[in-house]
Amino acid sequence: MLDYGIFYEFIPTQEDDAKAIPLWEVETGVNYAMVISTNAGLWRYKIGDTVRFTSIDPYRIRITGRTKHFINAFGEELIIENAEEALQRICQKTEAEIMDYTAAPVFMNGTEKGGHEWLIEFRKPPEDIAYFTEFLDNALKSLNSDYEAKRYNNMTLKMPTVHVARKNLFHDWLKSKDKLGGQHKIPRLSNERTYIEELLQMNN
Repeated sequence: MLDYGIFYEFIPTQEDDAKAIPLWEVETGVNYAMVISTNAGLWRYKIGDTVRFTSIDPYRIRITGRTKHFINAFGEELIIENAEEALQRICQKTEAEIMDYTAAPVFMNGTEKGGHEWLIEFRKPPEDIAYFTEFLDNALKSLNSDYEAKRYNNMTLKMPTVHVARKNLFHDWLKSKDKLGGQHKIPRLSNERTYIEELLQMNN
């Protein structure tokens, strides 16, 4: 719908200080933040979604996540699409069922390497959480070459940590924030630790 009075721009999410480009300069396979201007008064409005073009003739996009929901503390560029696909693969393999989850970076501390920390509420937990964690790590490696590079020989990132959340943890957290309802969602990925620290404290 390119003739509805909307001008589209796209900002590559994997480039620091990237400039917005017009529709005719986009490429397939690149994640972009979408920006729109309209004749109704919106001016360069960032809608908050990230998209990837699957075709440019005709233009077709796939929503890949939210601009604020990612982990890139070490250059690993982990996005929602990676996380969702990895967890789906694991659940098919282990027959686990996931209710809710969130993940955040563990920052380097002295000689201690960084990593990712996951908090997952299961409807049906896996039999072996260590196997689940290893499968998660390997799935993310196969889906994300940047993550794989940072995990190579534990060079930058160590093996992720997975915590099992108690029943209704995420519901209780949203309730404590007065954010129950369909308009409020769990931040799946965060590039800082505010959410996960609060949740871990409630989980304990």
